[in-house]
Amino acid sequence: METSYIYNFLKVVDCGSMSEAARQLHLSPAAIAQQMRVLEGEMGCALLVRQGRNVRPNGAGQRLYEKGQRLLVSLHELRDHVVSEEDAGVLRLGSVNTALHGFLPDMLRRFTHTHPRVRVHIRTGLTPELYTALLQTELDAALCLKPAFDLPKSVLWHSLRHEPLVVLAPAALAHRDPVELLRTQPLVRYERRLGGGKLADEYLKAAGITVQERFEISSVLAIAMLVEQGLGVGLVPDIGHALTRGKSIRALPLAHTTSREASGREVGLLWMRASAHSRWIQQFLQCASDTSDPA
Repeated sequence: METSYIYNFLKVVDCGSMSEAARQLHLSPAAIAQQMRVLEGEMGCALLVRQGRNVRPNGAGQRLYEKGQRLLVSLHELRDHVVSEEDAGVLRLGSVNTALHGFLPDMLRRFTHTHPRVRVHIRTGLTPELYTALLQTELDAALCLKPAFDLPKSVLWHSLRHEPLVVLAPAALAHRDPVELLRTQPLVRYERRLGGGKLADEYLKAAGITVQERFEISSVLAIAMLVEQGLGVGLVPDIGHALTRGKSIRALPLAHTTSREASGREVGLLWMRASAHSRWIQQFLQCASDTSDPA
């Protein structure tokens, strides 16, 4: 039996659609449908109920889904046990884009220096997506924003950085008060569906600042580039030196404020308490504490 078919079955159930599962797995819908038929043949029973373009597991499929998740975890643990003496394998890491553009490269440099035979597979996404992937054992750890809800005991969190809001401004305007700049200059807005963009929007509302919105964009680095072009100012979380390195702009702190929104956000690492990669994750965290761009 192909264990990859079981993994793909879990993906089909999670997506509720063979076509969407195929898209995420970079396979054709026909290939996924064929794999599901083979799997049903090997199991000797139907596993999925088809409802138009959607599918759901029947009773047998639900039992395979529950057991299949545990099976794949056991297979990962077996592989890691076999190669543990050689310190080789794959660490599946999720990351929000701001970490990937900020302090993560330095962490990866340090980690790969001490673990040259460990391959790190990086998947980017929003915090809710990464958290779900972690629970579904698609990731070993996730570098993301601190969830706003209480975590189950099976999930561990370690805070790595506190990122207050800063105003990005051209160097020529850096001598001016950052709040005044928000009131008088066009704003290159950080997209509000993202955690940092939502935080910035809440700060502007709490401070009673009516902005001259010019753009709304989902990339902090793209905002920095537009600010450098003189197209306005930005209000973003301080992701580190990457914001201003090599650019003629400045990151201005919002001084003399105690607002919850301006205090910013926490970025850290999530992982499962029973992870087979706990040793690597702990060493990855140590690399974070050694970075030149500290929390």
